[in-house]
Amino acid sequence: MNDHLISVIMPCYNDQEYLRESVASALTQSYRNIEVIVVDDGSSDGSPELLKLLQGGDSRLKVFSQANRGAGPARNRGLAEARGELVAFLDADDYWSADCLEKLHGALCLSRADIAYCGWQNTGLPEARCQPYLPADFSRVDRAEAFLGGCPWPIHAALTRRQAISQAGGFDEGLSSCMDYDLWLRLAPATQTVLVPEVLAYYRHHGGTQITKNRARVALNHWRVQKNFLRLHPEVAARLGKRRVRELTCGELLKRGYICYWGRDMHSARAIFRTILLAGYGTLKDLKYLLPALLPLAWHSKLIELFERDGKPC
Repeated sequence: MNDHLISVIMPCYNDQEYLRESVASALTQSYRNIEVIVVDDGSSDGSPELLKLLQGGDSRLKVFSQANRGAGPARNRGLAEARGELVAFLDADDYWSADCLEKLHGALCLSRADIAYCGWQNTGLPEARCQPYLPADFSRVDRAEAFLGGCPWPIHAALTRRQAISQAGGFDEGLSSCMDYDLWLRLAPATQTVLVPEVLAYYRHHGGTQITKNRARVALNHWRVQKNFLRLHPEVAARLGKRRVRELTCGELLKRGYICYWGRDMHSARAIFRTILLAGYGTLKDLKYLLPALLPLAWHSKLIELFERDGKPC
């Protein structure tokens, strides 16, 4: 089996609390032929100093710094500095099992696929939301349709051939979130995938500055990524048909809006509901929830209070 160099690319922005563990989970992989490229994206905490300390302990750790521009530009900088034929992404607050890269690399070599991916597990959330998760096997399905329905895996649950990422154009630096979903969706029609059916990646939820916390921004960026993909691939839209496309795009956005609404994240729910109304999507039943989003927030909140007082679902 080929001993490919794997470039691990890690953007870092004010992740001092978790940085040491994340870097260690990369450097202590059982697969040893790696380089770990950390791009410090203008951190204002102790991350730069900690990186200098960590760099002295292992020559495979390479650190680059830039003014704060976001995760997409930081990952593109890492890609520009990478020497490996294979690339894995690991955020500075997440981590892997010790054999993650070894198993992903083995699957990639045996299958000759472009992307090997695995299961993952959330940490730092209530137990019900931290159960191990194995994604579907996408090797024998319409990947364009499957990926259009949602992000198939988190950024650090995959090992990818760098050539495939380069051909796709890297990360869209205009996105403030969902840049990983955008990359996987652009790769979907032209790449082969292989599943490693084990949980090897861990996504840490915490009280820091994670970009996934703004649910309206994430949902609307997800919608934007889908629309851009369909604009560039009209053949996919034609093959799936208008109804299926609306289910995968508007239907997904509406579902996210309801999650925000029932969680009483009203700012996010209202932004999503207004977008759904402009798209002309939803049933008459949905309008009960969608139309009040056009009211001022104070009126909307008062309307919910009235419904709750009367014991009616709201």
